[in-house]
Amino acid sequence: QVQLVESGGGLVQAGGSLRLSCAASGSIFSIYAMGWYRQAPGKQREVVATIIDVDSTNYAVSVKGRFTISRDSAKNTVYLQMNSLKPEDTAVYYCAATLTTPTPKNYWGQGTQVTVSS
Repeated sequence: QVQLVESGGGLVQAGGSLRLSCAASGSIFSIYAMGWYRQAPGKQREVVATIIDVDSTNYAVSVKGRFTISRDSAKNTVYLQMNSLKPEDTAVYYCAATLTTPTPKNYWGQGTQVTVSS
């Protein structure tokens, strides 16, 4: 049993910042990768940022230079620092984790709402 618990979402004005956190708990030996996804109303869920192992990161073009993903492997926690927020960043943000033992499997958090006002 693995659970992901997210926090840090909320309402912020354009140009502001938020920091999302996601902690994985349960029967975990190690986590191969963690990431953040988002889904805006009427749109498909999209990847925002991922981090594999210690420091291999990848970002969506729309957030590169504004968002930063980081990971505390010892705590099985991933963070998303969001700066220079825009109204188009408004979405439900989901945390995800990929475990490789006993077999590869993805887990998802419940989602946290981020609303950016203009």
